[in-house]
Amino acid sequence: MSVVLVINSGSSSLKYSLIDPDRGAELASGLIERIAQESGSVGHTVRVVAEAGEPAPTLLAATHAEERPIADHDAAFAVMLDQFAQHGPQLSEHPPVAVGHRVVHGGARFFEPTPITPLVEINIEDLAVLAPLHNPANLAGIRAAKAAFPGIPHVAVFDTAFHQTLPPAAYTYAIDAAIAREHRIRRYGFHGTSHKYVSEAAAGFLGRPAAGLRQIVFHLGNGASATAVDGGRSVDTSMGFTPLEGLVMGTRSGDIDPAVQLQLARRAGMDADALDALLNKRSGLLGLAGHSDMRDILAGRAAGETAATLAYDVYIHRLRAYAGAYIAQLGGVDVISFTAGVGENAADVRADALSTLGFMGVRLDPARNAERAAGIRRISADDSAVEVLVVPTDEELEIARQTLAVI
Repeated sequence: MSVVLVINSGSSSLKYSLIDPDRGAELASGLIERIAQESGSVGHTVRVVAEAGEPAPTLLAATHAEERPIADHDAAFAVMLDQFAQHGPQLSEHPPVAVGHRVVHGGARFFEPTPITPLVEINIEDLAVLAPLHNPANLAGIRAAKAAFPGIPHVAVFDTAFHQTLPPAAYTYAIDAAIAREHRIRRYGFHGTSHKYVSEAAAGFLGRPAAGLRQIVFHLGNGASATAVDGGRSVDTSMGFTPLEGLVMGTRSGDIDPAVQLQLARRAGMDADALDALLNKRSGLLGLAGHSDMRDILAGRAAGETAATLAYDVYIHRLRAYAGAYIAQLGGVDVISFTAGVGENAADVRADALSTLGFMGVRLDPARNAERAAGIRRISADDSAVEVLVVPTDEELEIARQTLAVI
């Protein structure tokens, strides 16, 4: 059994998973939060992996939680190692053959999983200008992990990599070309690891080669994006230069007339930082209805709250707009998949987003759509011309698989 340690390092958090990619089994996972704050939190979950041939690939065993100060990312890795030593599984019995790192921004330079060398670290640091909230934290995690695991390969898997197949017509913004080149302004796209995993899992579930499918994937979580996948390749995606563009999200506005920012700068006196905070942290569902969680929006809508109903309608309107646009770009669609927290759990969102696509032969089975079940499932009717699926995403498994493939 070859296991991979997957690391997702944030500015004040460290998420980790110990995974057997060949079996698709997670042995343990953890989340360390509030790094460099007065008191940090630690959660470590151990899973019992069933033997080959048994019905369940993993069985939840136990979760351990505690509070303790965590000075920095180096200290966070020491805490992680302590969790494995105290609660298992023992890394001496399941030594990772590599560490796979989620890196948010690879710019136009990285289009595949990449072994981390000093030059790659320099590039990740240089690309921090495009992702100032993410790449520095990713790099801090890489450096701490290399100190903790010096004798094994470390591999970077970039959120933007799957979208490196976008054609120029899709990634080019219609602004002054010289300025765009100088400042590296183009569409990069994000959530690529999830879109890749889901589109390939959908093809596998249907028993059809990805090369022959036109797919639309809706990754609907607190952050949300849509991607048009043609023959296994990303050809259009809703997030752009940053993760702000595209769909309505929990706290992000998604698409907005750029002149709105000019108006707010001139008339409301808002500077770049204030506009950044408004559009990224105080917009979306939160800005419209005071709640960033779709569950609260659905509850408010059911109770007849005007703001929640409007927020929901705006959210659905944007989903329909992207579905129609991508059907046009693809010349039709064979599969539509929903994933992430909202996509996997909100039946009303799925039904309403697709309710205007009857002209394309899209038909949901209400009972299938309402059912809550684990794993990939079909929610379209038997006579639907388009397969509609719910596909639970697993970005950690995808990172582990890509890491193992590289080494």
